Amino acid sequence: MTFTMYSTPWCGYCHRLRSQLDREGISYEVVDIEQQPEAALIVEQANNGNQTVPTLVYADGSAHTNPSLAQVKEKLAALA
Repeated sequence: MTFTMYSTPWCGYCHRLRSQLDREGISYEVVDIEQQPEAALIVEQANNGNQTVPTLVYADGSAHTNPSLAQVKEKLAALA
């Protein structure tokens, strides 16, 4: 798995990014921060205490908050 997307069921930005990633055939793991409180802490650490989603955490430990598909693809290419 190249990255984890921290999300909520009601987040429109999350749904949009997930559908774009799915269309591109990019694999990822989704974690619902409302179902896993420890995941909410990861999101808060990446976002100065805010539970902003989608937050993507990559294999190298870096994070993106509400990235575009192009930003995700660029990051994945850099990690490859």
